Amino acid sequence: MDLIFKNELALVPDLRHRLRQLRWFRTTFRNSARAITARYGIRFDIDEKKLTRIFLDWVEIVNAQKSYAQLDRADFIVYAAGLALKELIRQAPVRIDDARPPEASTPAQAIPDIVRFWPEGFVYTNFCVCSIAVLFEQEFGEAPALDACADDLRTWWSYKENTAEMPSYAVAYLDRFLGAEPNWLAPDLPEGRSAMQRALQASPRPEAIGRD
Repeated sequence: MDLIFKNELALVPDLRHRLRQLRWFRTTFRNSARAITARYGIRFDIDEKKLTRIFLDWVEIVNAQKSYAQLDRADFIVYAAGLALKELIRQAPVRIDDARPPEASTPAQAIPDIVRFWPEGFVYTNFCVCSIAVLFEQEFGEAPALDACADDLRTWWSYKENTAEMPSYAVAYLDRFLGAEPNWLAPDLPEGRSAMQRALQASPRPEAIGRD
């Protein structure tokens, strides 16, 4: 998966706090979609009302679980991005704009299979993966490596099919793309994540930890 928007997103200082602001969230998401359009020529229409609703729902969910960030901050960043991906897939703010011709000169055969197969899902996933990469670089100095399955069309077939039935699977697939062990039984519960379970064995339960 080509992290098309990563370099541009890296120019945003203190991204962790900026993404928690509605204006920045909407702006970075739109710019991410535009970067994909510029690269592959696929035009998108974004429903701003849905995008706002997604942000508000996402922030509410993340805030309810943010004490887990003190157990394993790196894993919580991935988890929080997975929750955003879940809401993006569930509420579907992006659709292909067929009313206008393609923008870029990229030949159709040069467009990756995963992009041609599910352009909207690629927009959602690429935005979240780019955000994770930049957050990791800003906070830990190095972005996580992507697993080979992130470019595997067969994985994307199951990704699209399973998240259509159960959007919370988006969290598990994002973990898989990043080479982590997914929790397929309850993917959107932080206490079920392998990294959190390991941290819990060595730390107080998050209810006993002061909020961030």
